[in-house]
Amino acid sequence: MTETRVLSHLGPLPEVEAAVAGVSIRAVDAEGPVDPAVTGDVLITLMRGAPNLADVLDHGVRWVHAVGTGVDEFPLDALGDRALTCSRGINAVNVAEWTMAQLLTFEKQLPAQWVDRPPARWGAVQLGSLAGRTLALVGFGSIGRAVAVRALAFDMRVVAMRRRAEPSDIEGVEIVTDLRALVSDADHVVLAAPSTPRTRNLADAELFAAMKPGVHLVNVARADLLDEAALRAALDRGTVAVASIDVSDPEPLPAGHWFYSDPRVRFSPHVSWSGPDLWEAAIGRFVENLVRWQEGRPLLGAVDVQEGY
Repeated sequence: MTETRVLSHLGPLPEVEAAVAGVSIRAVDAEGPVDPAVTGDVLITLMRGAPNLADVLDHGVRWVHAVGTGVDEFPLDALGDRALTCSRGINAVNVAEWTMAQLLTFEKQLPAQWVDRPPARWGAVQLGSLAGRTLALVGFGSIGRAVAVRALAFDMRVVAMRRRAEPSDIEGVEIVTDLRALVSDADHVVLAAPSTPRTRNLADAELFAAMKPGVHLVNVARADLLDEAALRAALDRGTVAVASIDVSDPEPLPAGHWFYSDPRVRFSPHVSWSGPDLWEAAIGRFVENLVRWQEGRPLLGAVDVQEGY
C-alpha cells in the first residue's frame, strides 16, 4: 500500500495514525513558511483554514479536510481544483435536541411557569402543545433532518423546503419548493440552512410578511440568514411572538445589543452544537474518509465549492 501523507494544522494526531494503516501525519505550523522538503497528499485544517493555507496547499495536497461542520468562513478561492470535505452532521443530534428544547419551552411557557412561592392560583394555566403544530424547516440537511425525526415523534406536521421537488425519504415530511408557502401556516419556523450568497438575509421583511401572527422563530444556522431589522419589526407587529436565537454577528455579541434585553428574544451564545464526544466524532469522520480515500471511494461531507456548502 502506498503511504498516505497527511499534513496537519491540528498537531500530530497519533490516534489517526493508529486507526488507519499506511498513514503518516506531519504537523505543520498554521503560520509562516513551510519547509520546502515537506510534502503531503492530504491536509487536515481548521474550519477557517490557516494564515499559510495557500503555502501548505502547494506542497502536493490534493484533498483538504476542515474539521468544522460549515465552510462559510473557509477561503474557498484558495483551493483550486482540490477536493474539500468537512465534518458536516457530527453535531446534528445536539442541535436538533436544542431546537426541540426551544419548541417545548415556547409551547409550555417556560421559564414563566416555574415559581419560587405559592402562586395566586394553582394549576390555572393554558399551555400549548407540539402535537398538531406545523413546523417549517428552512434547510433540510443533516440538522433539518434530525429535527424532523424528533418533531414527528411529537406528532407535529413537518414541512421542509428543497430547491427541487424531490420527495423526502423521511416518512411524514412534506416537501415544498416555495419559501413563502413553507412558512405561511407554520407555528414554528426553524432556520437550519447553510450560509451562502443565496441564503443571506433569507429571513427578511418579505418572508416575515408571509408568516401568520404569533409564530415562533428559531435560528440555529448562521446569523447572516436573518435580517435583524426585519425581525425586530416582525416582533413589534406580533408576527413573531418569540425568537430563539443561538447565533449572532459578531460573536461574541457586544454588550448593549437588543438581543440581550428584548424579552421576546431568547438568545444563547452559540451553544446548540455542544454535546459529548464531538472531538472523537470529528476525528472519526476524518479517519473514515482516509479509508475511503485510500480505497478510491466517495468522501463523506464533500463540499460543493461553487455553491459554498
